[in-house]
Amino acid sequence: MNEFIGVLENLDWSPLYISIKTAIVATVISFILGIHLAKKAMLYGKRKKAFIDGILSLPIVLPPTVAGFILLIIFSKRRPLGSFLFEKFDISVVQTWLGCILAATVISLPLMYQNARAAFDQVDKNLIYSARTLGMSERKIFYRVLVPTAKPGLFAGSILCFARAMGEYGATSMIAGNIQGKTGTISQTIAMVINDGNYMKAGIWVAIVLFISFIIIFAVNIFFK
Repeated sequence: MNEFIGVLENLDWSPLYISIKTAIVATVISFILGIHLAKKAMLYGKRKKAFIDGILSLPIVLPPTVAGFILLIIFSKRRPLGSFLFEKFDISVVQTWLGCILAATVISLPLMYQNARAAFDQVDKNLIYSARTLGMSERKIFYRVLVPTAKPGLFAGSILCFARAMGEYGATSMIAGNIQGKTGTISQTIAMVINDGNYMKAGIWVAIVLFISFIIIFAVNIFFK
């Protein structure tokens, strides 16, 4: 017990703060992009929609390390895009918090997109037809009819997106590294302390993750069941 209290008192809480703020930013970005992409997908034909779905769903089926490797290749300072961002705008992605955000967004965006698309598909088409009959523009129909009606599905997608971003490990490790107080998330910290043989500290972080995960699942059940 004394060992547990000692570890808890000396625990560095920065991984929790980094994970939460990364998940929040990634969720906001994924929410905006996911809704926009889902809106665009509604206008496409079957084949084009299937192609877009395939591209956007790749991060779900690919190992996260593969996604991280692709991001590392794209945004490395030795590559054209990474070099351009650094030289022109002093923006560095690799081994920075921006890399954490990018990795979490890429991995969690498909969940938001799929939930948004499913929510939009379930909206009664008669509502849209009625709004058009009343002379509403497509933009107003989207924001005043489609989004409010699909709100439960969009909210559920946001929660799942946040949970996925919180637990992201593979892609983040590849592009952002594990720099304490800078890019070290909870998932990376658990892997690191287990590798060091500190199972007590790992157990504390696991308990924290389990608690956060339970709260997320509880929120989904309360709001949507």
